Amino acid sequence: MMRVLLRWSRLCCGGGGRGPLGRRLRLLWSYWRVVLKSLYFNSLCNSDSMLDAVFEPIYWLVDNLTRWFGVVFVCLVVALTCSVVVIVYLCVLPVILNTYPLHRVLGHLCYGHWNLIMVAFHYYKATSTSPGHPPQERRDMPTVTMCKKCIVPKPARTHHCSICNRCILKMDHHCPWLNNCVGHFNHRYFFCFCLYMTLGCVYCSISSMDMFIEAYNAVESYRSLDLQLPGDKVTGAGLLYSLLPPGYMQSSYQTAAPQYTFRERLFHKSIIYLWVLTSSVALALSALTLWHSILILRGETSVERHINRKEAQRIKQQGKVFRNPYHFGRVSNFKVLFGVEKRSHWVTRVLLPSSHPPHGDGLTWDAPRHRTDPMAI
Repeated sequence: MMRVLLRWSRLCCGGGGRGPLGRRLRLLWSYWRVVLKSLYFNSLCNSDSMLDAVFEPIYWLVDNLTRWFGVVFVCLVVALTCSVVVIVYLCVLPVILNTYPLHRVLGHLCYGHWNLIMVAFHYYKATSTSPGHPPQERRDMPTVTMCKKCIVPKPARTHHCSICNRCILKMDHHCPWLNNCVGHFNHRYFFCFCLYMTLGCVYCSISSMDMFIEAYNAVESYRSLDLQLPGDKVTGAGLLYSLLPPGYMQSSYQTAAPQYTFRERLFHKSIIYLWVLTSSVALALSALTLWHSILILRGETSVERHINRKEAQRIKQQGKVFRNPYHFGRVSNFKVLFGVEKRSHWVTRVLLPSSHPPHGDGLTWDAPRHRTDPMAI
């Protein structure tokens, strides 16, 4: 608009003696058409492109808020996890040591510390590991399209993240709780974190169930006591008042001694906080873990799920059946994700902390056995 106004001022003011007014208006209209047409990439522009252009400020605002709040979300995850660990060590573990038999105590100690190590390790690796980016200088790698934002070739399964403002290899999604994209090199860490965090929350919720019920009943009991008056007036004593010494009528109210100390009340509220937090996180995170397990079974990411659905509908209209070129089989998909090459890797690479690299470089993908011509989507 500034260019159009500048052009108008030049035609009306600077070129007074060079031609009639009609010629100036025609020149202005020609320039206006050029400016309008320059807004389009090509002739394939449609209503979706126009809507994207209209909502671009909203996308920019959401992306920047997500980028900045990512640090807050990471701090929140660390703070909530540390609070749960502190409550377990100070409140739950002493009860287990004093009431449970020796074999159950050893079981709780071994499983709880193993689960805690797995959660901390995979969360740190998921947040600190780069998801992978296509190289900027290489031109000999196989590509399927060009990125409109980076203006660089994109390999298969690579997508642009508007929050990170970079192309991500095998992009699944941008996770604000990690403040990082989930891609080729940290997909395993993200999934294992979700899995072990779900198991840990379920374990804490089940282990503290009985303590939660007792703490809830205790809180309700002393909350009802706090709502009562300081004492209950003694009535209906009749001639009994005449037998009392003088001045005793003034103390007709009696207040019972508190049943719970401050430390006991803090203990009860901590147990309730622990159970509510772990139960709610277990429900939400188990649904997320189940969803990603289904995606892994199908050999696709969250982004590819939407792409494959549209592609399947398009091919179905042609009387054909869509087949995912990156589906190696349900068990084989998990083997590719976890990097399992032999049986011992299920223990050393899945049940124990391992920082081994994923299968492949994220630029090229092996074709499954049922395909000899891999198709990029």
